[in-house]
Amino acid sequence: MSKADICITGVGAATPLGHSFSAIADNLWAGRSGVRRVNRFAVADHPSQIAGLVEHIPCPADWQEQAFSRLSNLEQLTLWCCSAALRDSGWWPVRSEIRLGLVLGSAAELLGLWESDFTSGGKHIFRSNKDFEPVVAGTRRRLQLSGPAVSVSAACASGNYALALGRRWLEMGWVDVCLAGACDLAITPVSLAGFGNLRALSRRNDDPEGASRPFDQDRDGFVMGEGGAMFVLEKAASARKRSAHVYGRLAGCGASSDAHNMVIPSPDPQPAIAAMRQALADACLDPAEVDYLNAHATSTSVGDIAEAQVLEAVFGDHLARLPVSSRPWLASSPCDSRRSHPPSTSITPIRSARCATLPTRPRNDPSRWRCPTPSASAAAILASSWRRRDSRPAINQSF
Repeated sequence: MSKADICITGVGAATPLGHSFSAIADNLWAGRSGVRRVNRFAVADHPSQIAGLVEHIPCPADWQEQAFSRLSNLEQLTLWCCSAALRDSGWWPVRSEIRLGLVLGSAAELLGLWESDFTSGGKHIFRSNKDFEPVVAGTRRRLQLSGPAVSVSAACASGNYALALGRRWLEMGWVDVCLAGACDLAITPVSLAGFGNLRALSRRNDDPEGASRPFDQDRDGFVMGEGGAMFVLEKAASARKRSAHVYGRLAGCGASSDAHNMVIPSPDPQPAIAAMRQALADACLDPAEVDYLNAHATSTSVGDIAEAQVLEAVFGDHLARLPVSSRPWLASSPCDSRRSHPPSTSITPIRSARCATLPTRPRNDPSRWRCPTPSASAAAILASSWRRRDSRPAINQSF
């Protein structure tokens, strides 16, 4: 099987920072945060009372508002992201005429279904529901997609796994075009209470925008978030033939498991190191060629130490020059039920990207940013200015 040059030609998203590539980018450049106090349900008794919420999901163009409103919130989110990505790529009018695949990452589909049903007196959590239609099946049917479709649940690595699988389908010739990405709406009373009582969530309820502070010695946990992003993948030859706009190239992927604990990161960094090196090799990249890294950055006491060790091992001296940041302070992390499966590691290098954003928390005093490990090189994780730039090879990392 030959390795194909895979491009990203369409983006569809709904996040606490906006519902389009341009809106999200504008809010990133402005340094705005989507994290605030949860107002969807009572949180007075919750140890953590803040999150990144998607307040509104737009109805896709040419879709009946009434029919759209009858769908579950997760179905609405997925349908919006997929249809927006297809329209952005130019494939929307002919989507049913090509082999168009769908790989949907989702870590909390059944959590939301079971909890909402149980609170209304239902019993789906105790017995199967023969009428249940998975979100991926409903989305495929509503969009009239004839290619293969599958859902992937790999905690917060779900999106990376979806991109890796979509890329492989294109290389194998199973699809002409593929929708790949992840959508989740996991902020519910049970999930917020569960992670909060595990002491995995930040309790800085009086400072939502500054609560998530990865790689800082004052960190006290992550902030839950929700949202979705779907990408249209196609071979470079197809994109060139259509004169399509290319956001970036999906250059390689790597994955591993540490076979350790369901919640606690392994003290052995080698499995995660292997995933990163596998991704770099797949992309034919030397570590020194990487221009930007979007870290997993849980902001937990053990998670950041483990990740810093991995970055030091993989990048060595280049880490002192490599911009490393993350997005949790801005909108938190969709699929944050991810923390149920941290042994799964997925790394996706993007050969070229339209923009990169640095650093992690621009509003806070950089003198307060302290690295979780004593190594001097790890301090490069923390940048001191917010910059807008075009990025060359970039890596997205999830555990």
